[in-house]
Amino acid sequence: MILLLVAPLLLPWILPVLARRTVDRVRPDLALPAVTLASAVLALGTVACLGALLLPLALRVPALAGLAHLLHPLQAGPAALVSGASTVAGGALAVAAIAGVRGIASELTHWRAARRLVAGVPAAGGLCVVDDERPDAFALPGGRRRSDRVVVTAGMLRALDAGEREALLGHERAHLAGRHHVFLALARLAGWCHPALAAVVPAVSYAAERAADEAAARACGDRRLAARAIGRAALAATDHRKGLRVPAVAPRGTTGPVPARVKALFTQAPVRRSAPALLAMALLCTTAAASSLGGAVWLHRGVEVAQGEHPGD
Repeated sequence: MILLLVAPLLLPWILPVLARRTVDRVRPDLALPAVTLASAVLALGTVACLGALLLPLALRVPALAGLAHLLHPLQAGPAALVSGASTVAGGALAVAAIAGVRGIASELTHWRAARRLVAGVPAAGGLCVVDDERPDAFALPGGRRRSDRVVVTAGMLRALDAGEREALLGHERAHLAGRHHVFLALARLAGWCHPALAAVVPAVSYAAERAADEAAARACGDRRLAARAIGRAALAATDHRKGLRVPAVAPRGTTGPVPARVKALFTQAPVRRSAPALLAMALLCTTAAASSLGGAVWLHRGVEVAQGEHPGD
């Protein structure tokens, strides 16, 4: 029965392939939440199963040793297998915790840098123009105490013509309107829980950029203009080796596979609402959730037996 807890740790390796197919074949405004939700569900299953597998090792701690008898009747498998699985689970949880702490610390550092960048700079209509020669533009969520801002440098404004500037600003406004930073944050959190889910983060980022690209194209009414704005902005930013220090969850129009984004804007607007990849992701999440739930029920029932609540079992 230990396989019920191991399966959800293996299933996430399927998601990167499905995520790439989804963002390529499904409308980006639908692909973004679908892939992010799948990643979050599999991350929760991973943490839950690792926690359950850690129990035999955790009960060796003197403070918890008095509860060790509860695991005796669980029939998890050979003692060596259970001990090995528990040790690996403990190591995996430790690695995930360290990655999470480091990642959050890095994000907070970049958030503070971004806040200092716009401190004291007036924001007219949610637009904040920073006097910096480095071409850059990004969407800065405000949170509870601050309003959302589109931050653009003077260098970026000079690199684009009037129409391109409006298209780029529309792209960043779409990020804020769609709360894309929430999806990016969830994807990164999931990536710290499992290495396979870390490979899904670029797909989530690409879906967010594609969703904003399409929104900008609709706003300016010219897909070619939006494509040209994205391409020229990315080229301008690439010419400067050192850009602004921006949080990874703050979307910026110059990131991601820009050639693929530009190519997509030169084609017809996506209209497909569903794809087999969506159904496959739903099946993957359902399987992982069912396996995790089955493992939890099996573990709980074993504890009840140990406590004598089901003496006939």
